Order: sequence, then C-alpha cells, then structure tokens
Amino acid sequence: MPSVALPAAPPEAAPSFSPLYQQIKTLLLRGLQGGEWQPGQAIPSETELAARFRVSQGTVRKAIDELAGENVLVRRQGKGTFVATHAEQATQYRFLRLMPDAGGPPALQRRLLECRRMRAPLEVARLLALKSGEAAVQVRRLLLAAEAATLRPVVLDDLWLPGSLFKGLSAERLQAWRGPMYRLFEAEFAVQMIRAEEKLRAVAAGAEDAALLEVPPGAPLLSVERLSYTYGDRPVELRRGLYQTGAHHYRNELS
Repeated sequence: MPSVALPAAPPEAAPSFSPLYQQIKTLLLRGLQGGEWQPGQAIPSETELAARFRVSQGTVRKAIDELAGENVLVRRQGKGTFVATHAEQATQYRFLRLMPDAGGPPALQRRLLECRRMRAPLEVARLLALKSGEAAVQVRRLLLAAEAATLRPVVLDDLWLPGSLFKGLSAERLQAWRGPMYRLFEAEFAVQMIRAEEKLRAVAAGAEDAALLEVPPGAPLLSVERLSYTYGDRPVELRRGLYQTGAHHYRNELS
C-alpha cells in the first residue's frame, strides 16, 4: 500500500498545533470518505497503518480509539478493526431511542406511505445545506410494533434526503428492501450515516397524524427532529418523527 504523507500547511499559513494522532485520524477519515474501506470491511492493522503513515503504532492506536469511540470504526477482539455498518443487529437501531416498556430491543416493522422527489422546502434546504431550488427526496412511513397480537403504529416518520445523493431512490426500491434503511443507503447510495443530532419536544397530535398513529386528536406525542451527518460533517438526512409513547419510551444513555 503506498505511503501517505501527513497533511502540511502551506508556507504562508500559521503553524498547525494539531496532535499527530489527530492528523492520522483525519487521514483515516479521508480514506473512509473516499471509499477506500467500505462499511463492514476491515481496515489495515495498526502495524500496517503505522508503516504507511510513518508514525508509531501507539499514535495509530490513539486515532483508531477515537474513531471507535465515535462509532465510525468497530474493534473486534481477535479479528481486527472494521468500518461500522448499520447492517449489524447491534447497530440497526443505533439512532432510534424508542424502546418498549416491556423491555428488550425494538422490533419494528415498516409501512411505506410515500416516496417522492420534490423541490426542497426552504427550511429543509437550509438544514441539509442545499441550494435554493435543489431537489430532495421525501419519504413518509410508519413504524409499527406488535401489541396484544396486533401491529400498532408507534412512529410516523418524515424524511428528507438530498436528491443529488439519492438518485433512483423510489417507493418500489424501498418496498423491496428487507434490511435497515441506513444499510440501503450504505450499500446502494454509498452514504454512511455516522452521527446525528436530535431535538425533542412534546406536541399534540393533529387530526391527520392522529389518524395514522391511531390515537385521538390532541393526544400527547413526542416530536423528534434528527439531522444525520456523513463524513466531513455533511448533513445528509433530515428526519422528523412523531412517537406514540403509550407502550414505549425514549431512552438515552449518558456517560
């Protein structure tokens, strides 16, 4: 594998005081962003990377530790370090914090309501860093959970995606896909969601939303707005969900 030089500032720039391991982290992220290593694929060993970047193994290890802490990479004992993927059972619901009161992981089924290409609304364009008039893909769906031997809707999701990144995404494609939606984004559109920011507030169900969620109009719902990012801190998904928390709760682990 060819050697990669550390990034150097131009002569006129101020000296960079970025720690060496942070520079290695930046180079690894560039490789990930450029598709050098795909989701689920092993990256080279620390020894190989140390030789490639001409730094110590400890410096590489510290860079990898940070990326693993950010869930960009995953360490597997005795196997190596892998690019995180939403295909794995443990990470399928990484950004979904809705948990059943009865305990256990969420087991939700999807019901697609709509998928269409449209001119991005002004607020959507702003949040996704799109230019005025750019296209977006809007997806509306329900997530349903089994309650008392029947499926009940618990989440009404509205998603907006940059049209330029998701050309060819259609209702038929979403209906045919059997895995997690983020895995579809990884596998077929080369878009990896690596982090997200959320805003939560309590709202009252409007008439249309209440009918879809099978609750009375005015019923309390949890509104969750999530903005998801890929490499380079580029926003690539805006998701606005209404959560029905009669038998579920929002769970977050703080440390």
